[in-house]
Amino acid sequence: MERPETRERSSSPGQPGRTKPSWGGGGGGVADAMMSNPEHGLPFLPGTSFTDSTKTAFHRSQTLNYRHGYAMARRPTVGIGGDRLQVNQLSQADLDELANKAPLLTYGEPKPAAPPNFIPAHVAFDKKVLRFDAYFQEDVSMSTEEHYRIRQVNIYYFLEDDSMSVMEPTVENSGILQGKLIKRQRLPKNDRGDHYHWKDLNRGINITIYGKTFHIVECDRFTQEFLESQGIELNPPEKMALDPYTELRKQPLHQYVTPSDFDQLKQFLTFDKQVLRFYAIWDDTDSMFGECRNYIIHYYLMDDTVEIREVHERNNGRDPFPLLMNRQRMPKVLVANAENFPQCVLEISDQEVSEWYTAKDFIVGKPLTILGRTFFIYDCDPFTRRYYKEKFGISDLPRIDVGKKEPPRIKQELPPYNGFGPVEDSAQNCFALVPKAPKKDVIKMLMNDNKVLRYLASLESPYPEDKDRRFVFSYFLATDMISIFEPPVRNSGIIGGKFLGRTKVVKPHSSVENPVYYGPSDFFIGAVIEVFGHRFIIRDTDNYVLKYMESNAAQYSPEALLSIQNHIRKREAPAPELEKYV
Repeated sequence: MERPETRERSSSPGQPGRTKPSWGGGGGGVADAMMSNPEHGLPFLPGTSFTDSTKTAFHRSQTLNYRHGYAMARRPTVGIGGDRLQVNQLSQADLDELANKAPLLTYGEPKPAAPPNFIPAHVAFDKKVLRFDAYFQEDVSMSTEEHYRIRQVNIYYFLEDDSMSVMEPTVENSGILQGKLIKRQRLPKNDRGDHYHWKDLNRGINITIYGKTFHIVECDRFTQEFLESQGIELNPPEKMALDPYTELRKQPLHQYVTPSDFDQLKQFLTFDKQVLRFYAIWDDTDSMFGECRNYIIHYYLMDDTVEIREVHERNNGRDPFPLLMNRQRMPKVLVANAENFPQCVLEISDQEVSEWYTAKDFIVGKPLTILGRTFFIYDCDPFTRRYYKEKFGISDLPRIDVGKKEPPRIKQELPPYNGFGPVEDSAQNCFALVPKAPKKDVIKMLMNDNKVLRYLASLESPYPEDKDRRFVFSYFLATDMISIFEPPVRNSGIIGGKFLGRTKVVKPHSSVENPVYYGPSDFFIGAVIEVFGHRFIIRDTDNYVLKYMESNAAQYSPEALLSIQNHIRKREAPAPELEKYV
């Protein structure tokens, strides 16, 4: 585009006229036209949408004004700097009119959507189950307490194969076999071969399954949403019917107690916390496996009630429940027609009892029958004794000893001695199944080890050939045993040697049950020793016996000591050597 030029002539005299360029003058041209009409800039055509360098106004158009005293806002008619707005300039009424017209006039017929992929029912409805709460009424003809029974059930409808099942929830102590009533299957609807469908189920309707009519009262949330999504209008929910007999059992029992004409308040205030205590036994030893058991009987003066407690011993093998009879009034005599009264299920009142147990019936030393069990009262506490003395004038309540006396111990009798072995060793067979050797005095054996007393004796016999026979007695202090040796004599016709081995010799006058053996004090000069039917007379001793008797003179009698002293005085030669004969 060419720049317009204007020439201005100089009015000075004598100078030639010249021209002066002018840009954007007010004389005319395109620039003047654009400045005079700023709303018309460059045409809004493709390729010309760039920043207008000729733009000089950048103010926003005025949209806020007052009208009838109210601040009003109108739609802007021009943009910033007077530019044309590039928005829809339709009015609100025109926009509402276009919005109310059908889109078919503008866009034409819609194209049909693509059909969804085929999904089998066992995949689409897998693990989707409709649950309905229902109940049915069952007649009861063999009971006087109920005529019908309400049984609550849950009906499950499986959408994957249109099968149904009926389950009965477990009710505690109902006595009815509960659980699965109808297993999962397609249930017949009628005799024409139709089966129940989920469209046939709704709240507040009755359905008949195998002759039983179930009334549906409620369903879960998933079932409600599913049926509503399929266009089924559900009936309002109903309350579940309750079983009248089950509700009756939940109510507490009404117990009726016959009121008494006695002034119980006065008795309560007078004898509060005053209890008579009696000690009794129950002797059941006459029955099989019976025993004698101790009890404590409490008599409460405030209301004439009786309580019986059992006294348990430690490790007696019984359960630790000391309360035998709960606190209650005890009937003493029933009326004639009350013998068959059902006491186990009904409470006994004053009409069935002619006499109750009172404090005067509990006397120490007398038996007392309570509920068919006979107790013998043998003692009471000090308060009870004072009460009986003040109330009934009984001051000499005895204390009876009911303790079992130990039976006398049976003395163990040994069988007669058979003559084999020592008596002590044979008696061990009677003390235990496995006999043990008799106990020995070990200290005595250690102190008297290798200590032997030797005596020279002759045989007292009516036969003349036995008069010259001599015997050596050896007494062993460690074991109190005796051995006899006969020295051999040449051309005597008697074989010498051991006459008796080591053994204890019993005195002739002792019993077999309590044998008395020969001891060191029985051997002295002139003593007669009888050994198994043979009589020997002590003639002499060795030097060790003399020393032993001097050191243990207390063990010997004066007669024995005197015989030894006389023998020493008469001895003309030393004692014979006896060691070689042992």
